[in-house]
Amino acid sequence: MYLVIDIGGTFVKYAQMDASGKIISKGKRPTSTTNLTEFKNRIYSIIEDHELSEIKGIAISCPGTIDVDTGMIYYGGSFPFLHEVNLAKEIEDKYGIDVRIENDGKCAALAELWLGSVKEAKDSVVLILGSGVGGGIIIDGKLHRGVNLSAGEVSYCMNNINPETKTGQFFGLDCSAVEMVRRIAAIKKLEDPTDGETVFEYIKQNDEEANTIFNEYCIYLATQILNLQYILDPELFAIGGGISAQPILLERIQWALAELKKTNPMHVASPKVVACEFRNDANLYGALYHFFVSKEKLVVK
Repeated sequence: MYLVIDIGGTFVKYAQMDASGKIISKGKRPTSTTNLTEFKNRIYSIIEDHELSEIKGIAISCPGTIDVDTGMIYYGGSFPFLHEVNLAKEIEDKYGIDVRIENDGKCAALAELWLGSVKEAKDSVVLILGSGVGGGIIIDGKLHRGVNLSAGEVSYCMNNINPETKTGQFFGLDCSAVEMVRRIAAIKKLEDPTDGETVFEYIKQNDEEANTIFNEYCIYLATQILNLQYILDPELFAIGGGISAQPILLERIQWALAELKKTNPMHVASPKVVACEFRNDANLYGALYHFFVSKEKLVVK
């Protein structure tokens, strides 16, 4: 049995999983964001609540730039105190169990590569829509990391630059699902600015105000999908994140691609876009897959 831990901004999710990816049991606890000591104690308490003699390895999904060869975390995303912390080594030293750690967005991409929507593709791009845009680039059936471990960090790509101020529009903000939902919630005067279900009800009911914002969002997203198609020429794009559960998202992305190609007839690319198969548990599956690949217990296709 393997213990898999997904460190998120709000909750730490964890699961006992077998080698086939089957979840035997799972749970979650609030993430401690106060300081490093409390954070590590929360992770340790999860580990110690399991029978250590039955755990063959621990796989971790974590925010930040991760050097998967050493286990070192850089920057830490929502947890700046994790910068230059080797959490994997500390856990290994404490419990004597093999530990592997991977970036959360890349874990979501690895889940799709292992058992999901891109498992039959040689080259693909997985985009996870959340507060920013995470995911990963798959080349020749393997996750591409780049020399600075930043391959796939598309949130930093820019849509436009003001030549006078040198400021730009960033993919991560323009295509933030959280920000899109917040904007619609504000204009519809919803009490909960994160109420995505109600926001999408407005969209599906053809509410003009909601659809103006949603269409703009999908145009920005389709623009970057076209850019990535020309740069990488993948077989397909897989779109994940909570809003990917809404069928209208894929429909509207296809509409946006068609509109861009119609207005800009020089475009010849025709990206294939599908929904990710994994959503809430994606990081668990991806972290376990990374553990197997890094330990050479699973043959990479």
